Amino acid sequence: MKKRADVFAWVEKAEQDFEGAVFLAGKRGKSVPDLVCFHSQQATEKYLKACLTLHRLPFPKTHDLVKLKNLLSGKVPEIELIADLLLFLNEFSVQYRYPGEKSSTAYAKRALKAIKEVRKFFALHLPGIPGTR
Repeated sequence: MKKRADVFAWVEKAEQDFEGAVFLAGKRGKSVPDLVCFHSQQATEKYLKACLTLHRLPFPKTHDLVKLKNLLSGKVPEIELIADLLLFLNEFSVQYRYPGEKSSTAYAKRALKAIKEVRKFFALHLPGIPGTR
C-alpha cells in the first residue's frame, strides 16, 4: 500500500487515541473508564476517516461511526464485519464526556477489546498501522 500524507495523518491521530486508550486502561490507581471509552471511539472514528480519505470519499464533520461506516461500505463492503463494534463504540463520542453519565470498568474493558478488533480490521485496509500484521 502506497503511503499518502493525508491518509497517514489520520492514521497517526488514530494511533495516538488507540495508545491513549491502552495506556489509560492499564493505569494503576484511580481508573478512568470514561476516557478509555472516549479514546476507543475517537481512534475508531479516525481509522474510518483515514479509510474514507484513502478511497477519496468525502465525509461530513461527524462523530457518528455508523454514518461513516455507511459512507465506506460501497468501497469496503467487508466493513460490515465490524458493524456491531462500531455501533457499540458509537455512543462514547459524547455520552460520557460531560457531567451526568459515567462509564464503568466493564464498559471500558469492552471498549478496549472492541478498538483492538477494529484496529486489526483497519490494519488490512490502511498503511501505517504498526505491529498488527
